[in-house]
Amino acid sequence: MNILLVDDEPFVLEQLEFLIKPMTPLSNIYTAMDSSQALQLSKRVNFHLAFLDIELPGKSGLEIAEALKKSNPKLDIVILTAHQDFHFAQRAIRLGVAEYLTKPIIEKELKEVVSKYNTNAHDKEYSKIVRDSILYIHEHYGERLNLSMAANNIHVNASYLSRKFSEEVGLSFSEYLLHYRIEIAKILLLTHMDYSISEIAQITGFSSLHYFSNLFRKTVNMTPKGYRELGES
Repeated sequence: MNILLVDDEPFVLEQLEFLIKPMTPLSNIYTAMDSSQALQLSKRVNFHLAFLDIELPGKSGLEIAEALKKSNPKLDIVILTAHQDFHFAQRAIRLGVAEYLTKPIIEKELKEVVSKYNTNAHDKEYSKIVRDSILYIHEHYGERLNLSMAANNIHVNASYLSRKFSEEVGLSFSEYLLHYRIEIAKILLLTHMDYSISEIAQITGFSSLHYFSNLFRKTVNMTPKGYRELGES
């Protein structure tokens, strides 16, 4: 499942991601700090659930909700707000907003909201060792990582993990790792304009800028620089 978090407060984004990730460890979580970043991400990612702050620079959370719903009517939306406002609530209902959460976020209330959605509906039914190895990739993609390390961490034979991973995921362990690193790099290119492409290559676990750029171009059909520039247009 792909989850979008939008808030202009970095602490709130970090808190939401920290709390939501254990509830749905196989989901991909994307963050944005304003409407521009959120809408750019929505052009490239099919989101299933979005948490939107109601007060944002540029477009409001409800305006973003309206734009997201137009392109993705099945998207479930949760609005984050510091106050309860009847007029906002009326508009939110018309837009099909599923839930409200009041700031500051309370973990119990967040869990209740997330639990209402079948968080695994968009995840394949993987075996435990494959789920554990995917989670290990999601947590350690920025480090030096290979199949043997993952196998050792989850206490299984590397050859057995390799076979099970390929059978269930449809990609080899290394192919999935590279794909995930590229997906994270795409997010960083659009949401962290202050990061250089070299820094993004390093953050996402690539051994060199040259290798990252070549693989990115092969996978996305454009250079990292071109991808960033396209996102700005």
